[in-house]
Amino acid sequence: MLSKFVPLALAAMLALPLAARAADDPVPQISVTGEGEAAIAPDMAWLNLAVVREADTARAAMDAANEATADVIAALKEAGIEPRDLQTSDLNIQPRYVYPQNNDGSQQPRLVGYTVTNALIVRVRDLEKLGEIIDSSVSLGVNQGGGVSFDNDDPASALGEARRRAVENAMAKARTLAEAAGVRLGRIIHISENVAPPPMPMPMQAKSFRAEDASVPIEAGEKTYHVQVSISFEIER
Repeated sequence: MLSKFVPLALAAMLALPLAARAADDPVPQISVTGEGEAAIAPDMAWLNLAVVREADTARAAMDAANEATADVIAALKEAGIEPRDLQTSDLNIQPRYVYPQNNDGSQQPRLVGYTVTNALIVRVRDLEKLGEIIDSSVSLGVNQGGGVSFDNDDPASALGEARRRAVENAMAKARTLAEAAGVRLGRIIHISENVAPPPMPMPMQAKSFRAEDASVPIEAGEKTYHVQVSISFEIER
């Protein structure tokens, strides 16, 4: 009985060194990175608005902030902003102190009041209303600088074009390297992508909003999507 298994066992023992050598002998390859971009006009915007109120007590500051924020939210809904596009991003209560000058350690800071900040993130799906929404929000109580960033509800087409350009860029690099090295490209043995976050516009944080800012001009420009792909090709022997 044992004799019929001897050839199989011997073959397996001989195959082990061959498999080990194959594992130790990596496939020669060319690895490249390609990049691609595609830009489209944005069709929505994210708007940061904040109401800041100060008072002698935390209760008074909170009541004033609540009243102003409620007015802003009501105006936003009246302008067509849906509840799903409104989100509170920050609610902060901070004491305000006056610190003595040339303090030798004998005097403690003096509490002079409280500051309450209530911040909202608003998604504006109709860009034509963006300036109007900022105007009305300021008139109703928004008095802290926020930021505007533009986005696309469905960037799939732009990302697809960026991917295609990234792959084409990688293929061109690989062909150039193979030609320069005097080898031929074989099959693709690895491919991966990295989608970079698009650059954000400069936020409007340099100053607080003022009620006298009667008009807010808005330019949406284009939003660029960037894709990077890494591709490894086997070198034909």
